[in-house]
Amino acid sequence: MSERHFTDTPLTIAGKNYTSRLLVGTGKYRDLEETRLAIEQSGAQIVTVAIRRTNIGQDPEQPNLLAVISPDKYTILPNTAGCYTATDAVRTCRLARELLGDHTLVKLEVLGDEKTLFPDIPATFEAAGILIKEGFQVMVYTNDDPIMAKRFEELGCVAVMPLAAPIGSGLGIRNPLNILTIVENAHVPILVDAGVGTASDAAIAMELGCDGVLMNTAIAAAKQPILMAEAMKKAIEAGREAYQAGRMPRKRYGSASSPLQGMFF
Repeated sequence: MSERHFTDTPLTIAGKNYTSRLLVGTGKYRDLEETRLAIEQSGAQIVTVAIRRTNIGQDPEQPNLLAVISPDKYTILPNTAGCYTATDAVRTCRLARELLGDHTLVKLEVLGDEKTLFPDIPATFEAAGILIKEGFQVMVYTNDDPIMAKRFEELGCVAVMPLAAPIGSGLGIRNPLNILTIVENAHVPILVDAGVGTASDAAIAMELGCDGVLMNTAIAAAKQPILMAEAMKKAIEAGREAYQAGRMPRKRYGSASSPLQGMFF
């Protein structure tokens, strides 16, 4: 086997290093056992949890998700899914901090409406400002607007997470040029969030130079979630290596892959 020459820097978020660039969610699985197996197969080290929809200790009478995704093994990333106002999002993050023992790393999303699930950018910006002042480390879900992505970085967010497509749509990256512009202008990690449908979508995000990808439905809603988790892990790794390797330039016309010099006839 040939020697592997590719070495990579870790993904660093809020001062902590991660070897996996795939972040996964915990919703929509058939049961907690499938959740556990899929997350393990994905190789993810950061697992996001919807505080308003998931029991992580709020109800001692119900199964606790932390029984299968221990904070000793994973970085738990509380998120504000289901929040439609800045007030609700801030309150949810405060609850997560209390439930997880002064945990400050959060994924912030404030949605604009129930049909599209697009982010409400003014409300998200308001909530991010409040949370940052309170000492939270905010990973922010936003649209694919390069200007707003930069504004969130300047505000103090530790990572910016532009959507690829609407949440749960599986449409893949609809605006790769905007994602590329966001990546080129950023000095914090950029992670594609929402809209990934299959492994090739994840690979494209990484080939654009994104630092990682967060997904849930693409794995949980697959016919075989555990197998899809493995596929996503490989896609993230392959896309990252392709980005580091540097693709060949596109050409309008064909060119022979073998040299013409020294032809025998």
